[in-house]
Amino acid sequence: MNTTAAQIPNHLVWAILATLFCCLPGGIVSIVYAAQVNGKIAAGDLAGARDSSEKAKKWAMWSAIAGVIVAVLYVVLVMAMGGLGALSNSGY
Repeated sequence: MNTTAAQIPNHLVWAILATLFCCLPGGIVSIVYAAQVNGKIAAGDLAGARDSSEKAKKWAMWSAIAGVIVAVLYVVLVMAMGGLGALSNSGY
């Protein structure tokens, strides 16, 4: 393996973390691209490996951003409804 191939990260850890904690659909796409990187390096397709690596990174990043946005919107919605007490004291 040459030094160029060793410098192409697969971003698999970030893809898995984004899937588990942020946004499932985007995280799965990121995992698929991350899983392609090492195979493309082994086949000698360094340009394809770089492309898959960048796509895996982009999808993991956007999944994390989407997860944060959804969490913030959830907190805003709960606060707008009067906090968590309003949800648990429905009167039933």
